[in-house]
Amino acid sequence: MLSDKIKQAIRSAYKAIGENLSNFNPRKQQTFLIAEIAKTLAGDYDKTRKIIAIEAGTGTGKSLAYSLGAIPLALTRQKTVCISTATVALQEQLVDKDLPFLKKHAGLDFNFALVKGRQRYVCRQKLKQAVSQEENPQAGFTFAEKPSEYELKLLKNLNQALAENRWQGDRDSWADPIPQHIWQSIQSDKHSCIKGQNEHNHCPFHQAREAMEQCQVLVINHSLLLADLELGGGKILPAPEDTFYVIDEAHHLPKVTRDHSSASVTLKGALDWLEKTKELGDKMAKLIKSNSAISPSLKLADDCQELIAELQKVLRFIDNNQALYFTPANKNNSTFTNDNDSALFRFENGVVPKLIKQQAEDLTELSKKCLSHSNKLYNLLVESVKDGDSQSYLAEPLLAESGFIIQRLENFNALWAMYAKTDSEKSAPLARWLEKISGKRQDYLLSASPIEVGFTLEDMLWSKCEGAVLCSATILALNSFDYFRRQVGLATNDGTQYQKVDSPFDYQSNAQLVIAKMTNEPSSPQFTDELIKQLPALIKQDKATLVLFSSYWQMEQVAKALREQHQVQIQVQGEQARQHIIDTHKKRCDNDVASVIFGTQSFSEGLDLPGKYLTNLIITKLPFSVPTSPVEEAQAEYISAKGGNPFMSISVPDASKKLIQATGRLLRNEQDTGVITIMDKRLLTKRYGKELLASLPPYKIIKA
Repeated sequence: MLSDKIKQAIRSAYKAIGENLSNFNPRKQQTFLIAEIAKTLAGDYDKTRKIIAIEAGTGTGKSLAYSLGAIPLALTRQKTVCISTATVALQEQLVDKDLPFLKKHAGLDFNFALVKGRQRYVCRQKLKQAVSQEENPQAGFTFAEKPSEYELKLLKNLNQALAENRWQGDRDSWADPIPQHIWQSIQSDKHSCIKGQNEHNHCPFHQAREAMEQCQVLVINHSLLLADLELGGGKILPAPEDTFYVIDEAHHLPKVTRDHSSASVTLKGALDWLEKTKELGDKMAKLIKSNSAISPSLKLADDCQELIAELQKVLRFIDNNQALYFTPANKNNSTFTNDNDSALFRFENGVVPKLIKQQAEDLTELSKKCLSHSNKLYNLLVESVKDGDSQSYLAEPLLAESGFIIQRLENFNALWAMYAKTDSEKSAPLARWLEKISGKRQDYLLSASPIEVGFTLEDMLWSKCEGAVLCSATILALNSFDYFRRQVGLATNDGTQYQKVDSPFDYQSNAQLVIAKMTNEPSSPQFTDELIKQLPALIKQDKATLVLFSSYWQMEQVAKALREQHQVQIQVQGEQARQHIIDTHKKRCDNDVASVIFGTQSFSEGLDLPGKYLTNLIITKLPFSVPTSPVEEAQAEYISAKGGNPFMSISVPDASKKLIQATGRLLRNEQDTGVITIMDKRLLTKRYGKELLASLPPYKIIKA
């Protein structure tokens, strides 16, 4: 139960926040949420199921609400609060703004940290070797592809900044984009890292983890949360039973969970790295210099050879049946696409040919054996280095290579286990599909993914955690929690609490929603040209503009044309680090200079540009998901088989949520004003357009 002492601590903290926050207006919605969250986590409603799902409209102050509802209770009960988000923007807002303010003024004694995955940090040793590679080619360091002069200079700048403590070693805090192939060469990974060795002193990743252990509040993302849960929980983050989870932007959780449960393998690509795996075992055994390494090395080579033989059978089968899978007449075959020149075949109802299923069973067993041998060799080499029997500089490249192989084998094993599995008639089948890739050489990509992941979340998270708060501005679908509840695996009447809190904003007075007069629908080839023609005038209607696109390709085409034809100064997502774009935008606004940002889906959520920093929001297209996604197709097929309507059950609710999130970028405070322009005529011409408009906050609607 919530004690009087904790209640008083929360009241005092809220009062102190109000006294120190400029333009603070006490909101009944916010105080209601704080109380409901605290009571739920304290067990007032259910002693074992301490879970609450909340839809909180923009302006309700949910960040402060869940912080004050969870942190005082966690401090008293010696639990950790893990705040998980789906976007970097919200993470940065929490770490740079909300939590520092709360700690300074609320009278709560807690430490907090932003926790990132290991691969977001640089390996100090790898960076040092990469910089010295030019002068010392024998250092044992190799790049995935030869770096350019610019990239070599970048590496030197990174190394110098790290040495001088001007950079903390995480990728996100470096202002300029770091090319992916360069970052992959210098990023930290658990397999090449031998903590305790002199070479790894002052490692940015380990320094961050050590700081994390002293914190009572951790800010993470959904991917890191799922990574920890898949390991059993408590391996990267605190154990679930010692944690209050706050899952902000919770509507993303089902998709992130599904992505983490998916697997893909390219057949010819796998044959290539399996050949290297045979040789790697021999190299590791020679360096270990111990008889205990001989057996796993020989077994790894033998099992890899069997694995290669079985995989070649699958390759021959698909090669011989190309006409069956990749013909335009096949209803499960997508059209050829220009972006990756590929064709896709989805197995109807997830049922794969009997021969592939049998081969999948063999591949699952063989890859499991290879994984066992690889892990044993890896551990033997680590011990050999620690004992001083093997030199660290010789072992590290092999450990790194072994790490990549182990990761590939894990994914390989997961894929074939999903192909070998017989789906239950009582639940949704797995989505399984095959893609033909045409590039430098033709290959086949086999993939599998669950359609529904609620049972996974129940098993890994809800049944284990001390408590959880799931919140978002868009959880309800058609004014019901049912759709979200099924997605995340919360059962009816299981003790979970549900609350919907409306925004306090005066939408009618503060914002206009203009539906632009457009000739073309987004599916028309002329739509991009019409955007290029109409956007300059719309951008000029105010000084602080955010233009949201549904595709990178279209965004880049429009940006290129507007820069060349109209000399419009635009900051485009991806050309600079996100925070750099936001900081530059705010500086321009502060100097009363017009500023324009072009962004895609990730800029339509968690982006906080209050007041004068955003007065002109333009949405080019309704945010419907790409209909060619094999997982979505499989989900639609499953819903249809059960007698449902996939478009109304999936597409419209999903687009509605995304549109609410996107329009929510405009009004961040009660004093904010501005105009939202949507350049998609389907809002007026399609039946579902009325439903989408009805789901939005009550803006003043103008039809141009």
